[in-house]
Amino acid sequence: MRRALFVLLFLSYAYFYQAGGWNQNSRFALVRAITNDWSLRIDPYQRNTGDKAIFEGHYYSDKAPGLALLAVPIVEPVRLVYKAGGGDPETFEGLALLSYLATVLTVGLLTAWAGVALYDVALSLGNSPGGALFAALSFGLATPTWWLATTFIGHALSASCLVFGFAAAYRIQADPQPATDSMNGWIVGLGAGWATVSEFPAAIPAVLFAAWATASAMRLEPDRARRILTGLVCGAGATAGVLMLYQYACFGSPFHLAYSSEEGFQGLQHGFFGITLPTAHALQQILFSEFRGLLPLSPLMIVAPVGLFMYRDARTPAAIASVVALFYVLLNASYHYWEGGWSLGPRHLSPALPFLCLGLASLWSRSGRGGRAVLLVLWLVSAGVSLVAVSTMPQPPANVPRPMRDLVWPAFRAGDLALNTQTFVHYAINPGQWRTHEDPKAAFNLGMKLGLDGHASLAPLVVGWALCTWWIVGEMRRRRAVRVDRGADGT
Repeated sequence: MRRALFVLLFLSYAYFYQAGGWNQNSRFALVRAITNDWSLRIDPYQRNTGDKAIFEGHYYSDKAPGLALLAVPIVEPVRLVYKAGGGDPETFEGLALLSYLATVLTVGLLTAWAGVALYDVALSLGNSPGGALFAALSFGLATPTWWLATTFIGHALSASCLVFGFAAAYRIQADPQPATDSMNGWIVGLGAGWATVSEFPAAIPAVLFAAWATASAMRLEPDRARRILTGLVCGAGATAGVLMLYQYACFGSPFHLAYSSEEGFQGLQHGFFGITLPTAHALQQILFSEFRGLLPLSPLMIVAPVGLFMYRDARTPAAIASVVALFYVLLNASYHYWEGGWSLGPRHLSPALPFLCLGLASLWSRSGRGGRAVLLVLWLVSAGVSLVAVSTMPQPPANVPRPMRDLVWPAFRAGDLALNTQTFVHYAINPGQWRTHEDPKAAFNLGMKLGLDGHASLAPLVVGWALCTWWIVGEMRRRRAVRVDRGADGT
């Protein structure tokens, strides 16, 4: 089951390439600086993005470095092989290949893995296999996670690392086996820590998970507690050390965040790097509006919080999941740039999504046929919207007031897919050219690379889904048969 789920999710992410944009160009500029120049300064590439920091006359990526650093060991060997084969990795084609692999083998791979981890956690919380599968597929395909997992930005990676940390912290509480103590401690520290190195707001959930793991460890035998806490401290320390070394190398201080030297974006000077108090306007916009609302894009999330309150024998993990989800919603509503720039939906609250989806596992497991039919309909609508978005343009410009209605859906309906023309070496594009195609497309899906066009380009993906569905159904039948056999044997 786990392998089939992973393959289905990974295929869904690897099938799409969203090309460039300010956010992803800033991160990939750091990758290029490290691999091309052995430098952390992005001076040669700073004209490709408006998201940058300037310090003592030099330019740096203004983003948390976790995703870029994770991509370097992927990009460097591919770049060398590409050059050895006579190619130029700095051409549009070379950068498209490098950035595609960097995205797929970091964000895409780890988000698919997080879907499997979420499935395991949902099972461990007492949900049915069907409920756990529903939660994982909802997280992976029926929320904005799908398009975020195809884009070289940090939200899906940070969310995935938080899922790993949460799962390990829960195992510390629930697993009576001491053999995995050290590993669980390490995963809490590494997972929650790298989530923070990838997106700084994850520091709050990271501290929460560390406190939960510590409290659980202190209830165990001293030797077990020592192994868990040693692993946790070492994992967290390793990730903190990477971040502090990076910031020291860039800015001369381990505590100097790149946002402190941001070029432009004066709103970051308000409050704590642009974070003040939640506003009713921002909250309404990120939840309900056609501009950035989560619920119009994923109506399935309307019922997810209800399921979190249905856990009776797992109240602590359900409460922690609820707190993390609420934190990200309020964080997004408190941020000066709550709209997230060019984005379809509220990307700053996206790390809340896997934790909300744990509620869907509970709802599915405890519902009858009628309730499951309603959940399935909501899932189909939400996954359909996500498919439309990931196939066309998941980062429409901020000046489109109703991006799904005015741009994304009309393009999908016409079979005009993969609209983005901005590469990793473009500073900006003319959005009016997306539908007229005066500039060549930079985005693509794998069907297009096979010579297919329009809706037909999605056919190989549909075939892959059909095969994965057949695989998953077979696994569920085998699981059911094993349970029946055990029941007949009285075991």
